[in-house]
Amino acid sequence: MLKLAVFDFDSTLMDGETIDFFAEELGIGEQVSRITEEAMSGRLDFFESLQQRVQLLKGLDYSVVEKVAHNLPYMKGAKETIAELKKRGMTVICFSGGFRDATGYAKNILGYDADFSNVLHQKDGKLTGLVGGDMMFSHSKGDMLQRLQAILGISEEETLVCGDGANDLSMFAHAGTRVAFCAREILRKEANIIIETKDLTQILEKLED
Repeated sequence: MLKLAVFDFDSTLMDGETIDFFAEELGIGEQVSRITEEAMSGRLDFFESLQQRVQLLKGLDYSVVEKVAHNLPYMKGAKETIAELKKRGMTVICFSGGFRDATGYAKNILGYDADFSNVLHQKDGKLTGLVGGDMMFSHSKGDMLQRLQAILGISEEETLVCGDGANDLSMFAHAGTRVAFCAREILRKEANIIIETKDLTQILEKLED
């Protein structure tokens, strides 16, 4: 029986990449999304790509960050799926290589229990180009998942994970149910549930199969 569900945020619970939305505000959307794609496909080290992309955001007004983070388009079925999993007695967590401004705000809207993500450093109301937090490395999600499982007394077999990119691989290694959601090939190869349509309620259908 599943007891823990861990979802990625960008392009999983939310339809798009938070950092790309920030970059668009500076007119560098294409430049940043190119780096994002390389990282999510596993061709670029996640930590290095995160540093590169956040550096490009230097000087962006923090008020703009908040405005964008509070107006992101959530994935179809995200709220309903989380509500149903919680109704089944599961703890639902969000792990994101993205940012707390987005995941912390979305927590009460989408209904997950806790979020682990990164924090954009700001000074005098502007981004400094620096970042720190819980999900900085390609291994971070797997590492945090193992710690959560130990704290909650939950096994790999009782764990569901869902994501779309290469930085989700480390958590796939520690879960019995592995959902690749509109995912890159590198992740699909490790999944035992593959969803091709942007609708998270399809997870519920697959769990009933």
